[in-house]
Amino acid sequence: MSNIAYQIEHSPAYASLILDLRPQQTVLVEASAMAAMDTSIKMKSKVKGGLMKGLGRMLGGESLFINEFTAENNAGRLYISPGVPGDIQYYSLESRCGLLVQSSGFVACSDTVEMDTQFQGFKGFFSGESLFLLRATGRGDFWFSSYGAILEVPVTNNYVVDTSYVVAFEDTLNYNVEMIGGLSFRNLKTGILGGEGLVCRFSGQGRLWIQSRAIYPLLNFLRPFRPTKSND
Repeated sequence: MSNIAYQIEHSPAYASLILDLRPQQTVLVEASAMAAMDTSIKMKSKVKGGLMKGLGRMLGGESLFINEFTAENNAGRLYISPGVPGDIQYYSLESRCGLLVQSSGFVACSDTVEMDTQFQGFKGFFSGESLFLLRATGRGDFWFSSYGAILEVPVTNNYVVDTSYVVAFEDTLNYNVEMIGGLSFRNLKTGILGGEGLVCRFSGQGRLWIQSRAIYPLLNFLRPFRPTKSND
């Protein structure tokens, strides 16, 4: 059960988050995500956790600054809209495990949540995704977003996901990035000709969230239709 009352509307295509803050209740929101708010709510920009953690969030695709919204003397409503059209998912953070989120997936969280980045090393380099994941720990409410609808998958043993469709996962899961079917010339040819390539293999027990659409195939689809400069 969430500590901050919330609603997710217009999901999954153009989801927006509505938070109802009690007096003296504070929420942290990704920079530029606030759409509207009651006048009882006051905003303050800060680098949560200090400069080094702020720079770490930048490497993870987030803003250096996080906006802090507080309902001071009266309750207030806050409307939040992520930059990319798609879905929003709620997650209740507990001390037993943390949550790893894709680059630019953070929307909002309780002020009791700690956020840092986790370096993926060659996993991120070879996957074509960000080298860093955002890691949320502590206790409190957490909201994340993605392009497309978000689907929850309970993993109890092994599960394979295309790297560009991973949104978030609990840190009780282990993961490795690999060529689909294993690394060989035959599988490399199959991956290229079949339009597939690198996948993320999860193992262990925990929850995983994937998105129903990936933004890179959309960009590739739109590329031939973009305006080009004439040589005339």
